[in-house]
Amino acid sequence: MEKQLCDAVIRVDGVEFHVHKLILCNCSPYFRALFTHWSTPDSRVFDIPNVSSDMMKLIIEFAYTGFVPVTQENTQELFIVADRFNVTGIIKACNNLMEEQLTPQTCIGIWWLMETYYYPELKHKAFCFMLNHFEEVAVTSEEFLLLSEQTLAEIIENDQLSVKKEETVFEAILRWIAYVPEERRKYISLLLSKVRLALMSPEYIMESVKDNEMVKASEECQQILLETMEVMLEVRTTRFSDSVFYNPLARPRLPSAILLAIGGWSGGNPTNGFEAYDVRADRWVKVTEIEWAPRAYHGTAFLNGSVYCIGGFDAIEQFSTAHRFDLGTHTWQEVAPMHSCRCYVSVTVMDGYIYAIGGYDGQDRLETAERYEPRTNQWTYIASMHDQRSDASCTALRGKVYICGGFNGNECLSSAECYNPETDQWTLIASMGTRRSGIGLIAYVDHVFAVGGFNGTSRLHTAEAYNPDTNTWHNVPAMTKPRSNFGIAVLDDRLFVVGGFNGLTTILDVECFDIETGEWSDVHDMEISRSALSCCVVYGLNNIAEYAAARYSLQLSNEEDEAE
Repeated sequence: MEKQLCDAVIRVDGVEFHVHKLILCNCSPYFRALFTHWSTPDSRVFDIPNVSSDMMKLIIEFAYTGFVPVTQENTQELFIVADRFNVTGIIKACNNLMEEQLTPQTCIGIWWLMETYYYPELKHKAFCFMLNHFEEVAVTSEEFLLLSEQTLAEIIENDQLSVKKEETVFEAILRWIAYVPEERRKYISLLLSKVRLALMSPEYIMESVKDNEMVKASEECQQILLETMEVMLEVRTTRFSDSVFYNPLARPRLPSAILLAIGGWSGGNPTNGFEAYDVRADRWVKVTEIEWAPRAYHGTAFLNGSVYCIGGFDAIEQFSTAHRFDLGTHTWQEVAPMHSCRCYVSVTVMDGYIYAIGGYDGQDRLETAERYEPRTNQWTYIASMHDQRSDASCTALRGKVYICGGFNGNECLSSAECYNPETDQWTLIASMGTRRSGIGLIAYVDHVFAVGGFNGTSRLHTAEAYNPDTNTWHNVPAMTKPRSNFGIAVLDDRLFVVGGFNGLTTILDVECFDIETGEWSDVHDMEISRSALSCCVVYGLNNIAEYAAARYSLQLSNEEDEAE
């Protein structure tokens, strides 16, 4: 740095930085106070303790250039120094990088740091990340083992803790205690009381909890187990009793994601029915106050925190319209319409775009396709498919859009193709083993699953999966019931099918497939019987509780209060 017209020297660890007071004053209130209040007007050399010369060099360079090289290695040290000198530009840059660096291994450390230096927004994000990734945090984070017993208790009693099985929470407690067993075993009753024991399997409680040495030795734990058995008996006799649902030992935790079922055909007419499925409680919740025209044979997509409803049919006309639903305010807003009217449309999301493919415009089955970019609020045509397809279904996998089946105006199709956005080309792939119109298509466990549909004669319960590595289809276990024109989505590592038409009537039943067990199992029915609906999964919502089954006295963390 040139020394011309410099009027101050900052001295750190014997290293001198010749600076201009005005430049540093503009960068930081600390230096403004140092030069104007904490020294005499004729002071020229300023010794600053407890900071490295490397860090001071970065602070001064930022004051002159407005840029600082924030790296994974220097983030936290630079943040602490920038906080000391109140350099907001560097603090913001460090916060942004630390937010990007949130992992199961780093989230607790970042949370502690933000608590020490009081940055509630990032502290809240780090805490939420910990809750949402608790299963991995509890197993891989060394800092998890350093939590205080009170902090651990607050974490595991939080309704927003995301665990597929409550057994995970008990095992996390055992890992924490085992780190310093003699000191921590006395906290077993405090921590066990925060676990939703009645959500565990009876076998696990008898074999792993009841027989645990620490649990056996604690009278308080024995009392908790006795209460648990009573609650579990009540759960089995009154499955959806509110008193059971609100009991702290049995209350399901909030889900991190919600499955929405929107619109459809019900009772001979289109509906604007809007339901949300809470996977932790196995309940459907009717989302009220939804001002939206009844619609069927449409598509939905979740992108950038909003739900989009594309095209469709209201029993009179086919639509080109697109609407965006704000999950925060529960309100709809119309966005730019598509170039074509499309009912029986296939819709998916990939790389920040919404794809609307094929469909029926009231006269023709379409081979055309277009995509929407929310940033510009514009639809753009992409290359057309090889086949005309209405009542098909599409999904995204590994940077490509796949579409299968459908109806071309003459017959139900077994053909399939995929779109590569880099070349703007559709390529025919191996055909399915079965013709399927009104099909459900979804990416699941790195394959494309084609489920149910109509083969021209009957509704199907069969399913098959496509392997993109071998360009082959193979049969997978069939659903328990035949259905076409249903909703399909992946939630909680399971494939869900929702409602549909069984050949005689619309249905409200729901089932899911678990690749680990290879079995389909029943899920709680929707409130509304309907087909031609559309489903999507939403996540990352601050107001997820508004779409979940009601819990009694939800325990919102202090972090949320501080972030408001």
